[in-house]
Amino acid sequence: MSQQLLRLKRRPDFLRVAGTRKKWAAPGLILQVRSHPADGNPARADGFLRVGFTVSRKVGNAVHRNRAKRRLRALAAEILPTHADVGYDLVIIGRRATLTRPYAKLMGDLLQALDKMGVARDHPGQPSEQV
Repeated sequence: MSQQLLRLKRRPDFLRVAGTRKKWAAPGLILQVRSHPADGNPARADGFLRVGFTVSRKVGNAVHRNRAKRRLRALAAEILPTHADVGYDLVIIGRRATLTRPYAKLMGDLLQALDKMGVARDHPGQPSEQV
C-alpha cells in the first residue's frame, strides 16, 4: 500500500521540522523527522507523508545544488511511498557526498535513516515478524 506524498515548500514548515531536533546523518544525506498528529482533522488521519528537500551552498554552486536535489527527489519518490510510515513530515538535506555517492548507497542511506528514526514500515514483500 502506498500513500500520498506531499511536498513541504514553506520555510515555517521546514523550521517546524528542524525544531524537533530529531535527525539522522548518513554519508549521503541527513533526514529530519516530525510527526504530525491528526489534530482533530479527519483528513489528516487518512495517511499522508510530507517531504521537503534542501541543499545548502556548502554543497556547491546552483548547478550542483539542483543536481543534488534532483537525486534526492528521485530517491524519495522511489523509496518513501513503500518504505515510510504515514503521519510524518520529513526533510531530506543534501550533503557534498549526495552528488558523487552511488545511487544504491544513497538508497541504503535513506532506508537506514528511516529505520533509525522509527519512520520505516515493513516492506510489503518482506514477511513481518509474528510471535
